[in-house]
Amino acid sequence: MEITYFGHSCFRLKGKSATLVTDPYNPAMVGLPFKNVSADIVTVSHQHDDHNYLNAVTDVRKVIDAPGEYEISGISIIGLPSYHDDKKGKIRGKNIIFVIEIDGLRLAHLGDLGYKLSESEIESLGSIDILMVPTGGEYTIGSADAAQITRAIDPYIILPMHYQVKGLKKELFDKLSSVEPFLEDMGVGVERIDKLTVKKESLAEEQKIVVLERKS
Repeated sequence: MEITYFGHSCFRLKGKSATLVTDPYNPAMVGLPFKNVSADIVTVSHQHDDHNYLNAVTDVRKVIDAPGEYEISGISIIGLPSYHDDKKGKIRGKNIIFVIEIDGLRLAHLGDLGYKLSESEIESLGSIDILMVPTGGEYTIGSADAAQITRAIDPYIILPMHYQVKGLKKELFDKLSSVEPFLEDMGVGVERIDKLTVKKESLAEEQKIVVLERKS
């Protein structure tokens, strides 16, 4: 499987049988370029314009924006209900955590998670190989909570997302922190690459963080 990062919470997961894009964003709102991306499946964690912009994705056969269990083109997807804040959604509404099984790998995309998951919520995820976790704070959990949740889930590979990068609209995202505090809180090995290519059998026992360069 090949994983490409477009910035914010948007990744492209390219498997043998199909391609999936998570949380496509409106470039006019976010400030980062994003267009002409092709995918069979799109997952939307919540209905905010920086996570649900379907106009930028072509060739889509299925949009998944609700909790439930799905099977499309050999990809298994489970949407689990959660919240965008620590007041059970009263401030920013609901959020969906997606557990995605593709090419034998199990990934979790936490969306705009806004609170610390309970033990039972973490158990409901099952065994996770690759975790996509928001780390920037302000609209989501911050670095300390992200690190705590990541340790509890205990994936092999950690992909930070939703943190401060050059180009984000300052009026909306200036308070997001960089990825660095999360890296310090985790204290594990860090790899910085353009694209992640991974197979189930090649997963190393030693946990690592992969900071993907944003594809423009």
